[in-house]
Amino acid sequence: MKNYKSFDEIDFDLHKINLERQIAWEEIKGLKHSFSEEMKPLNWVSTGIKYAGKYGLLVLLRRLIRR
Repeated sequence: MKNYKSFDEIDFDLHKINLERQIAWEEIKGLKHSFSEEMKPLNWVSTGIKYAGKYGLLVLLRRLIRR
């Protein structure tokens, strides 16, 4: 535990801790926004189309190789 010698030191540390808390809160809000952007249906559709295209290409290559 830190021992303080004056009220100014206490006020300084409280102000510093409050700023750290505010920074952490803004980071959490940013993560929430990016997560909600990733969960939009349009992103799911584009991801599904991308994987379907890769799977289709794989099936096409298998058929060409087997002939």
